[in-house]
Amino acid sequence: MLELMLCSMLTILPDYLYRRFVQGKRLGKEITFFSVWFELRWGIVACLMLTISLITLIFYFHPSSNTATLFFRTVPIVPETSGRVAEVRFEHSAPVAKDAVIFRLDSSKQEAALETARRKIAEVDAALVAAQVEVLKTEAQIQEAKSSVQQAQDELQVKSELQRRNPGIVPQRDIEKLQVMVDGRQGSLDAASASKQSAELRVSTVLPAEKASAEAALAQAQVDYDKTFIRAGVAGRVEQFFLRVGDVVNPLMRPAGILIPEGAGQRSLQAGFGQIEAQVMRVGMVAEAACISKPWTVIPMVVTGVQDYIAAGQFRGGEQLIEAQNVLRPGTILVFLEPLYKGGLEGVTAGSSCIVNAYTSNHELISSGKLSTAKSFGLHAIDAVGLVHAMLLRIQALLLPIKTLVLSGH
Repeated sequence: MLELMLCSMLTILPDYLYRRFVQGKRLGKEITFFSVWFELRWGIVACLMLTISLITLIFYFHPSSNTATLFFRTVPIVPETSGRVAEVRFEHSAPVAKDAVIFRLDSSKQEAALETARRKIAEVDAALVAAQVEVLKTEAQIQEAKSSVQQAQDELQVKSELQRRNPGIVPQRDIEKLQVMVDGRQGSLDAASASKQSAELRVSTVLPAEKASAEAALAQAQVDYDKTFIRAGVAGRVEQFFLRVGDVVNPLMRPAGILIPEGAGQRSLQAGFGQIEAQVMRVGMVAEAACISKPWTVIPMVVTGVQDYIAAGQFRGGEQLIEAQNVLRPGTILVFLEPLYKGGLEGVTAGSSCIVNAYTSNHELISSGKLSTAKSFGLHAIDAVGLVHAMLLRIQALLLPIKTLVLSGH
């Protein structure tokens, strides 16, 4: 309607003035309700053609979207293990700090495994002390065996010397017995040395390895125990959290609730624009938004990102061929917008629906002086008609509460 009124001032109104004051025709006499078409046909046709052209020009170079939303991410509260809820520390809606415990699962099994791992470490420590005592014991046995070997060797040496000096004074049988005794005691010494090496190996290698395994089992048991405490990964707020003691939660089939991160939906606005505007939408374009949750307010925005893919064309590889006609609705180009000024989205509820207008600006191109006069004038006209779209957005923002509260029928 606004475009039609604007175009009529350039077409129908001059046509009427010409016929009224130049040709002398009077409204209600020569120009009547029934003769309007014949008398003002040139102005009406020109007005309609100019209106259609103006609307096309405005909506192409200054695109608009009614499907803009403050999308926000939600984090499912999911335990890493299945179990029965033993304690709930938050109500259905409450702020949560990072790493705060939201609820706790029954941990009797994990506590038993943790205590078993602790006892295993204590057992290994006790075995280490016993092995160290065994080393001391084998050292004493070695010393005793050395003394016995030395005693037998001395006795063998004395009798061998007597036999050498005075053959026959010492029976050969006694010398052989002493030699056997020396060999036997040397064997005992070797066995004691081997026992010492075994005890030292147990102290230096075997028991430390067993203790390291026990400590790893303790760490694993501690991890399993910590998994029974479900904590908040980010600071935010739990919403619709109706978990109660005794409920069974499962990481695959039954999440416990939803955590909304702090500041979610307060940084950017996502809007879907028609595919025909793919060549117009650019990063850096100035835009304006009016949201239902903050009526009568126009928020200056700037385009920060334009998605290169249209979601309607996506598919997953499977066992069936894709039928193109099944895509009934054409997809939109997803555009990311952020407030032009700090705090621009304050007071706008996350998830709110908004209306967005984006404006094409050719000021830098016109100022470069590289364009012809006709092209510069055309680009000036394109930038100027953005004012009409800005007026339409403000009218929509003004009428939005009335349309929602009165005319919606609720």
